[in-house]
Amino acid sequence: MSHAPSLTPEDEQLLHDLRQQRRHHRTKHRAELGFGQRLADGVAATVGSWRFIIIQSGLLALWILLNVIGWIQAWDPYPFILLNLALSFQAAYTAPILMMSQNRQSEIDRHHAEVDYKINIKAELEIEQLHQKIDLLREQEVVRLTRAVELLLQRLDAAEGKGTA
Repeated sequence: MSHAPSLTPEDEQLLHDLRQQRRHHRTKHRAELGFGQRLADGVAATVGSWRFIIIQSGLLALWILLNVIGWIQAWDPYPFILLNLALSFQAAYTAPILMMSQNRQSEIDRHHAEVDYKINIKAELEIEQLHQKIDLLREQEVVRLTRAVELLLQRLDAAEGKGTA
């Protein structure tokens, strides 16, 4: 009466595929990032740091201070048109580079979400398998206990029959 718990063929195939994918993912070496991707990530990491903000703020303050103090020989007198041009160039190039890095990060996040989803499905299937195994063990235990009770009842009936005879 012992039968192995089984999932539907589709669930078994999905579980097999997920196990294969996990093995493949563990052994697969990540492809090297291209120069542009490394550059975009580097710029995003640098521009998005407090260190960059502090250094840039210091350089801007120094630029303005030197041009205000050196009013006669100032290379960029008020309203600091050269500074505005430099900051405009910085913004014009930084924004698309940050977008490239964010797009790549979005792809990575989507891939992680897909992997998490597949892991959740696999966990659900494995939990279902465990439930089926526990149910089978419970059924086997009930059968064993029923046989033990029947055996005890037979012995009790036999003992009562000897006692009355």
